[in-house]
Amino acid sequence: MLNKYPLWKTLMVVFIVALGALYATPNLYGEDPSVQVSGLRGVEANAATLDTIKVQLAASNIDFDSIALENGQVLTRFKNTEDQLKARDVLDDNLSKKYSVALSLTPATPDWLAAIGGTPMKKGLDLSGGVSFLMEVNMKEAINKARIGMVSDFRGDLRNEKIRYRSVKEANNGIVVIFRKVADLDAAESLLKKRYRDLLIKTDDDKLTLTVKMTEQKLKEIRDYALQQNITIIRNRVNELGVAEPLVQRQGKKHIVIELPGIQDTAKAKEILNATATIEFRLVDTQGDLANALNGRIPANSILLRDKDGKPTLLKKRIMLTGDHITDAKSGFDEYSRPQVNISLDSAGGAKMSNGTKSNIGKPMATVFIEYKPTGKRDAEGNLIFEKVQEIISVATIQSRLGKSFRITGAGSPAEAHNLALLLRAGALIAPITIVEERTVGPTLGAENVRLGFEAILLGFALVFIFMIIYYRAFGVVANLALAANLVLIIGIMSLIPGATLTLPGMAGIVLTVGMAVDANVLIFERIREEIREGKTIQQAIHQGYDAAFSTIIDANITTLIAAVILYAIGTGPVKGFAITLSIGIITSMFTSVIGTRAVVNAIWGGKRLDKLPI
Repeated sequence: MLNKYPLWKTLMVVFIVALGALYATPNLYGEDPSVQVSGLRGVEANAATLDTIKVQLAASNIDFDSIALENGQVLTRFKNTEDQLKARDVLDDNLSKKYSVALSLTPATPDWLAAIGGTPMKKGLDLSGGVSFLMEVNMKEAINKARIGMVSDFRGDLRNEKIRYRSVKEANNGIVVIFRKVADLDAAESLLKKRYRDLLIKTDDDKLTLTVKMTEQKLKEIRDYALQQNITIIRNRVNELGVAEPLVQRQGKKHIVIELPGIQDTAKAKEILNATATIEFRLVDTQGDLANALNGRIPANSILLRDKDGKPTLLKKRIMLTGDHITDAKSGFDEYSRPQVNISLDSAGGAKMSNGTKSNIGKPMATVFIEYKPTGKRDAEGNLIFEKVQEIISVATIQSRLGKSFRITGAGSPAEAHNLALLLRAGALIAPITIVEERTVGPTLGAENVRLGFEAILLGFALVFIFMIIYYRAFGVVANLALAANLVLIIGIMSLIPGATLTLPGMAGIVLTVGMAVDANVLIFERIREEIREGKTIQQAIHQGYDAAFSTIIDANITTLIAAVILYAIGTGPVKGFAITLSIGIITSMFTSVIGTRAVVNAIWGGKRLDKLPI
């Protein structure tokens, strides 16, 4: 019989729409202003921390909705932002400096809904408010770091080829190698020219020196690599620390734009970005006299550094490996249930670690955390001057010759091991960066954008709703039901997709989808009218209307979808936001306007003898 859907198809439509409605529901609950207290550098908040927070808030007569300890963090929810800000100030003044106090907006989703993965849509900077930074990469330091790496590489190459030399050192923005014999000088020139074709190499037979300088092309490659690597590392570090959907992109030759949606606390945002430092591995100098070093007599080939508790350790100046070779790091436990960090390196890093540890088995190796803090001053070339701060975060004994995979032991607690793994996994900056411009988008502006965007969507929906009822009567009501289901599905899918963020252009994409969603129904309904005018029976007209219009609907929507995919692939920021809502809207509208409306039409008018159709 014509126009009779099997039961399973009708149930499928109902199930999909109901599922979309379920996952769209979290967006109705809004967000609670909250304060999050978390430990720094391996410290975990515990029950005692929670009790301390309760006492301090009670002493200051600050009411809160709820307080909970989860995953080593204390989250306190408040009824309004006024109490939230008061609580932040009180906790900042009274809690230990081992804890970070940050403002946040926490979804008010019920526990039962959150348990099945229900979360509200993530909103972009223009809707939720947040912080935008312009950061500058110190290219001079990037080139210096590359030059230091070349010094180490040259020494290794010459030693491996058994070419004797007196010294390898930096001089006059280049590297100078001094030899004892002309034969060694000639052998070194041949070797280095063969291996480093992008360097300028000159020799002086009288002085027995070989001078190496970088070409302009090499310098450009170093700058581009430093910028791109820093972008990747900052994005990873921000993601690791839990900032939702950050925007990190290049601007010009040495600047990076960072947008952090939903961040209320500018100081906390700066802390997240300043945490992007660098990691180095060095051997501990077990032969040097620590007492003499503490009195200022540090051996020429060593440096004196301290850990976070102030304990001094004498380390070798030579760097075994830098953190930019790390590809992965995970915390875990060794065979004695002690915390450890498992590290994976790239091929170049594996080779360096293998060469550096093969003759140092049984010796201690230190992991050094390095942070570059801006002094506010600039050099003659206009680059910011940084102060280098170094701290030992781990000392472990080399058990065997290491390669691409090895482990670091000696972490004081599982939390410290987890924190170290986070720092290593997120990567080391190729060059230090600093904030040169800061903009804050207030939540009031975001709320206004949200209100205006939803008003536009509702107005568009209302006008289309009225037009369809007037022009297509009962069938217009069916189309409007499909349009409402389409909006619900868009919101549900946007809430489910981890990487989807709703922006103001994204809301424009939804408004456009509202207008486009009824196009398919207009084509179908007009075709049904044509079939009736040609004398077909009601059931034949409905059947032909849907079947004949289907190919046209598919063609029109696929071409629009291709354009949306291209926009997403090559666009950035607002363009991506528009493209993703448009793409989702096209797919959901094809489902609701074709399959959904046909299920309703077949349920009401299908398989019956009818003389007239309300269309």
